[in-house]
Amino acid sequence: MRIALVLALCLAGAAHADDIGELNPNQLSVDYYVGKAGAQKLDPHLCAYGVFMDKTGQHEEARKIFERCANEGNDLAMPWMSYMEENGFEKPSNPVAAAEWDRRLADRGSSLGAFNYGLDLLRGHGIARDEKLGRAMIDRAAAGGDVTAKELIANGYDPESVTPGADRARYRQPQF
Repeated sequence: MRIALVLALCLAGAAHADDIGELNPNQLSVDYYVGKAGAQKLDPHLCAYGVFMDKTGQHEEARKIFERCANEGNDLAMPWMSYMEENGFEKPSNPVAAAEWDRRLADRGSSLGAFNYGLDLLRGHGIARDEKLGRAMIDRAAAGGDVTAKELIANGYDPESVTPGADRARYRQPQF
């Protein structure tokens, strides 16, 4: 008897689904969150979902989310945009854009942004090499508590000390 009553209620509810809206909305899917990247009002949960998309190889979708969040002032999305630009992911690598995201984050007072932009300046990667400004940015990051910046200073501002092999790998010529 109870089963028949539950079944009757379920069928009655199904008959009126159009009257009350969508009963099983497309929530928590890739399409749902990518669609929200274009919404007028930014969903506060959207930015974190970009990490999942990037880590599962959905780089184009992650880029849309991170770019929207970063452009709306989400400091946590800016290093991700720098990372996306540096590594390309379905677009050519763009070190100039990566350095610009690092600068924007540094301008917002972020120690991480100051550290990354300082490395860009020390290396001349994506921006003209400026050792004096690069050191100043690294010093600012260290003053803000960035442990890796302190390590870099202790090693004479040598980028190789904190990112071993990064420059060699970046500029290695292909072997034929």
